[in-house]
Amino acid sequence: MMDSEKEKNSCLICNKTFTTAYNRDIHMRYHTGEKPYSCEICGKSFITAQNKDRHKRTHTGEKPYSCAVCGKPFSCSFNIASHMRTHTGEKPYSCEICCKSFSQLSSKETHMRTHTSEKPYSCEICYKSFTTAQSKDRHMRTHTGEKPYSCQICEKSFTTSGDKNKHMRVHTGKKLYSCDICEKSFYSSSHVDKHMRTHTGEKPYSCNVCSKSFSQTNSRDKHMRTHTSEKPYSC
Repeated sequence: MMDSEKEKNSCLICNKTFTTAYNRDIHMRYHTGEKPYSCEICGKSFITAQNKDRHKRTHTGEKPYSCAVCGKPFSCSFNIASHMRTHTGEKPYSCEICCKSFSQLSSKETHMRTHTSEKPYSCEICYKSFTTAQSKDRHMRTHTGEKPYSCQICEKSFTTSGDKNKHMRVHTGKKLYSCDICEKSFYSSSHVDKHMRTHTGEKPYSCNVCSKSFSQTNSRDKHMRTHTSEKPYSC
């Protein structure tokens, strides 16, 4: 690309260059906060039309993309590539501190915050901070009461699709995730990860005050209250 073209397609704020003016204009919205595309169902706004279309599938339940191995459906095509690693076991992203490996870059970046304690996303209502934007969005539903995901069998509603999917296994009895060491089965992969620490002794969550380590975040958060004297639960 000619230098003049680079300059023409450069971000005016951070100087990042793009191959087209269209890509530059989309990038600029991350700086300006402009979200010109709104969901016709819930009114949530998005930077691109593609993001809006993907979001709409959370309302419609449409999942037009399927895994070629197990047939699991997905709402987004790029989710298939990440899902395929559950079949191949590939974990190409490693933590530079503890060397733990991950199948997705986003998972590694989120994990890194367990070391740094960084929580860059804050609730606009109560100012509680979170390590991921998804966690913040889920938390916001505790304020709004929104439960957009419903069970197709008993119509019970949930704040997240993951909670709905775990609930569905109460009806089906399926425990899809097993421990590689003792073969105990679980409803969700997160439960397997927690259980594995009973074998490995891993305690990745540390107190910021005394550095005591814990295997689960809720145990660390409960411990932190011994320092702050916080009593969040009332009789």
